[in-house]
Amino acid sequence: MGWLGRLFDKRDTLVRMILLDFSGLGFLLLVPHGHPTSTTQWILAVLAFAVALAAHRRPVVNLVIQTALLAVALSLVEDFTINQVGASWALLEVTMRAHRPRAIWLSAALLVVVGLGDSIGAPADQVGPAVVGLALEVGVPVLLGLVIRTNRELSRQAVERAVAEQRQHESENRAARADERAAIARELHDVVAHHVASMVLRVGVAQHVLTDLDPRVGEVFDDVHGTGTAALAELRRLVAVLRDPDGVRGDAALTAIEPSALPAAIGASIDRARQAGVTVEADLDPAIGSLDAVRGMAVLRLTQEALTNVAKHAGTSTLAHLVVAVRDDAVHWEVADNGPGGAPAGVPTGGGHGITGMRERVEVLGGRLEAGPTPTGWRVRTVLPAPAAEPSARPVPRDRSAPAGAPAPEPV
Repeated sequence: MGWLGRLFDKRDTLVRMILLDFSGLGFLLLVPHGHPTSTTQWILAVLAFAVALAAHRRPVVNLVIQTALLAVALSLVEDFTINQVGASWALLEVTMRAHRPRAIWLSAALLVVVGLGDSIGAPADQVGPAVVGLALEVGVPVLLGLVIRTNRELSRQAVERAVAEQRQHESENRAARADERAAIARELHDVVAHHVASMVLRVGVAQHVLTDLDPRVGEVFDDVHGTGTAALAELRRLVAVLRDPDGVRGDAALTAIEPSALPAAIGASIDRARQAGVTVEADLDPAIGSLDAVRGMAVLRLTQEALTNVAKHAGTSTLAHLVVAVRDDAVHWEVADNGPGGAPAGVPTGGGHGITGMRERVEVLGGRLEAGPTPTGWRVRTVLPAPAAEPSARPVPRDRSAPAGAPAPEPV
């Protein structure tokens, strides 16, 4: 019924009437009738054609006029096929498009009355064929129109059900995500934040109690205390986002960074890695200061994760080379190390999720993360393509594997 539905679409009434008129002209001009077409027959046919076009948006008006023309044709011409078809088609249009069922049955009754009026006084042997012809003239359009109406209604109901089911599914998904976010927020608040706060508190106590520390040890204490404080601030923002995403502009507080602040944030990550004992050579393109906020945050998080893993798994005597370059608006990022063994940079051991988080972050932005051995160590790299749409409209998943001590810029 797909092609039938398109043929009888409500919006294509004028097209149907034009095709019907051309069919009528072809019938009059090309089909042999056994007798010439009279002037009256042509006048009635042309009137039927014109009314069908003029009243294509008013099916009831079209039916009334076509039925009147049929009544005139029944009394004046021998071959009234054109007017008969015009009235039957008008009844089909009324059946398909009428808003009230009463209009359908009144229209059918009108056409029946006109058809039976022609049989009054006819011989008995002609009444039966006339009734059968009238049944076809009225019954077929009504039945076909009701079938089309039913199919339209079923299609409409199917679409409404699909929309309702989709909305229900989305509502259930939102509820499930909200429950999951609430559970994660509770765990972060009750477990992770508690332990980090305890660590920061103990370091602060140690700084006050141990007053005669070696200055180098004091610097380590200061660094640990600052790192823990920054981690607590970021945990608080993360918990706020998980509990009320709309209240904190979605993940904006965690996935965006002021472009001009990116070089300094990367520099802080490099300094932290150097303080851990890793020798870091950095080749930073000045153009990174004009990156969009989302890709800027991705570059920062990738750098933090990779350098942290170099220190943890390749050894503190490792040389790491960081490259961040912008070419044709695409960001080329790479961290390579000469680790002597063990797990390479970007691939933590012990069931960690660092590489998974990095890969997910890159794939969301349309890139692909590559990680593997080199002749001298290990390398992890990617290319972040130019954004196809407004960057702020493209969500980036939070990298939960970022080290607790990684500095985080304030939200914008």
